[in-house]
Amino acid sequence: MTPRGWLILGGSAIGAILFIYLFLGMVSKPTYSTLATGLEPGQTGKMTSVLDQHGIHYELQNNGTALAVQSNETSQARVALGGSGLLGNAQPGFSLFEKSSLGESNFQQQVTYQRALQGQLAQTIDNIQGVSGAQVELVLPSAQSQVFGESQNASSAAVLLTGTTSLDPTSVRGIAQLVASSVPGLQLSKVTITDGSGALLWPSQDSEGAASATGKQAAEERYDSGMEAKLDTILAQTLGPDKAEVQVYATLNTNQTTQESLEYGKSVPTQQTKNVETLAGGGGAAGGTAGAATPAAEKTAGTSNSNYKHEVTSSSLGVSRTVTHSTIAPGTIESQHVSVLLDKTVPAATLPAIKEAITNAAGIQAKRGDTIAIGQMTFAKPTGAAAAAGGGMIGDAKYALLGIASLLFLFFTTRALRRRENEPIDHQPPWLRELELPISLSELERTTPARPIEPMPVTVASGGNPVRRQVEQLADANPERVAQQLRNWMQED
Repeated sequence: MTPRGWLILGGSAIGAILFIYLFLGMVSKPTYSTLATGLEPGQTGKMTSVLDQHGIHYELQNNGTALAVQSNETSQARVALGGSGLLGNAQPGFSLFEKSSLGESNFQQQVTYQRALQGQLAQTIDNIQGVSGAQVELVLPSAQSQVFGESQNASSAAVLLTGTTSLDPTSVRGIAQLVASSVPGLQLSKVTITDGSGALLWPSQDSEGAASATGKQAAEERYDSGMEAKLDTILAQTLGPDKAEVQVYATLNTNQTTQESLEYGKSVPTQQTKNVETLAGGGGAAGGTAGAATPAAEKTAGTSNSNYKHEVTSSSLGVSRTVTHSTIAPGTIESQHVSVLLDKTVPAATLPAIKEAITNAAGIQAKRGDTIAIGQMTFAKPTGAAAAAGGGMIGDAKYALLGIASLLFLFFTTRALRRRENEPIDHQPPWLRELELPISLSELERTTPARPIEPMPVTVASGGNPVRRQVEQLADANPERVAQQLRNWMQED
């Protein structure tokens, strides 16, 4: 192998070893998960001692106030620290009232209650899946301000989540609702939730207390994107990919209203009274009785030519009624406008059917002011998008592919060099043509050489052998060829 071949082989080996070292170092780099925060220096020292005894790898964070362990050793660390009584929540719960004294003032009792409530909420949030640690801070109005009517709804809460993986918005809202429901007078908009990096998780744009304009805009954007995806799927299934583009612009009513209705049913009599008046008399005399008639009056009425009777009935009717209180949820569609852009390759005869399908799928109502527009134009070929998609397929596997390519290069380079070493030399420089073919040892022993060698111009020193000098010069000029000739002689023997 030539020096250049050894140099290429050595460089390839060094590059492959360096790549393997970096790749293995990147893959085997451990990831740490926060196990506890808000620790005191003394408690941190005890916890690290226990972890050292069990051979668990750990890492100090936040200037020693937080402790993190490797992700694959989280369970072992919890068991080890829990067995030593060091993994208890930093915020105590309602166990604080077990050691209360009779001489405590109202202020001390209020502070104890606040601390206990904070610790209890932190312990409850710790049990939620995806949360490794939580710290709760409450601001409660004092009893004096409540008596004098000041700051009735001044309660607020701040929650810090540590070691969280990826909480979805539903879980974050559930935590906020849990805290707001556990504290008297605490509104949902007064709860603040942040993660370990300081990012604000609650309140969000869609939560209560956000600006109405922002909430309306977010709701309309969600509706537009959802409707566009739905219509794009329908067109892609019927026309094929990259044949249509849909844009939806909708106006939603995000105001939450309350509606009350009152309906009356069939009336039913609940109370009834009856009053009867009679009048009887004869000749010039007239007399009357009201109510029930006496025997004397009946006798007089019998001999008289006049008889008067008046009957009055009074009834109290009960009317059945139905009172309905309903809350109209926000999100009602006031109007929407759909624009569909098709490729020129789509036949014009199919446009009416496409318009009808989009109208039915989007729920277009002309009476409400909805509109739909369909147009055609030539679409550009997605060359750049295809290239970007092809490049994105490599993704995180680019390092692995690079390593495989380096190993393949090293393998084929070594194989080619070995093959090159065993191949005979076909192309010779001009100064090597003196030995055209290998000469056997028997031919050299003959008195008359079969292939005479032309004498080379050399400077012979006095007393030296010219033949020996020529052989030495030939060996110095072409050592590889001389070595090959010697190998042939040795094989003949």
